[in-house]
Amino acid sequence: MKLLAANSNRALSEAIGKYLNLPLTKVIVKRFSDQEIFVEILENVRGEDVFVLQSTSYPANDHVMELLICIDALRRASARRITAVIPYFGYARQDRKPGPRTPISAKLVANLITTAGADRVLTMDLHAGQIQGFFDIPTDNLYAAPVMTRDILKKFKDKKLMIVSPDVGGVVRARAYAKRVNAPLAIIDKRRAKVNESEVMNIIGKVQGQDCVMVDDISDTSGTLCHAAEALIDAGAASVSAYVAHGVLSGPAVERISSSVLKEVVITDSIEANDEVKACKKIRIVSIAPLIGEAIRRISLETSVSSLFD
Repeated sequence: MKLLAANSNRALSEAIGKYLNLPLTKVIVKRFSDQEIFVEILENVRGEDVFVLQSTSYPANDHVMELLICIDALRRASARRITAVIPYFGYARQDRKPGPRTPISAKLVANLITTAGADRVLTMDLHAGQIQGFFDIPTDNLYAAPVMTRDILKKFKDKKLMIVSPDVGGVVRARAYAKRVNAPLAIIDKRRAKVNESEVMNIIGKVQGQDCVMVDDISDTSGTLCHAAEALIDAGAASVSAYVAHGVLSGPAVERISSSVLKEVVITDSIEANDEVKACKKIRIVSIAPLIGEAIRRISLETSVSSLFD
């Protein structure tokens, strides 16, 4: 087995390698002066089971191309099996046609990865579960829930905990968290007028006096989280925290979180945090390296991955 890391999240790749006690494969991923991407693998990979580690986060297009070119290089170098390990799958929010003459870009990216030569995909907390069906190759979708719920149980021990879904679309996820931590569930009904803008309309559930924990898969500009937190506090919640699998945190996100009523926002390291995120006192990062590392080990050994979440 070999681990090959592109440039999107070097820190997570090294942590996964450390968990597996496996050094990263030597590779050059560089750009020509016109920003064209070039990849050269400096070790023999013939007949190897290779895992390519790459989140397709910002800049998404560059990181997608790096992934595709790495896969192509491995295929041409006669790797036995190539698994694309994508902790954060970019373009996942474009999983359907929201209006006429719009693309389904998640399906397009899935096709590109398959055509490049990947034999299987390993990802985490897809924005929509049906994206697994966009791939014509085996796809494992991991969940950050075990990592997050351990942290929630430790942090909110002996408190009046309530799990909150920040929108109706996240109810299934929130219900799974609530079941794991044995807490009641509340739902926020929101209406989105424009992309990256949301308006809280109603809270379903009694949150008065509760320590509310919102759970979500992605936080981009963090408008939804901050507006929802205000609504919960206005409804009498004792405190509001958030647990988010993928901290995209673009644009004014960090500034919004810093000035919001949120007590804390916990994210994973599926996307490499920039200096602004690291400096924010309200944002805390938990590592998913052991989770992904164990999944990689089980795929290589042909044992069960789903039992990680039993």
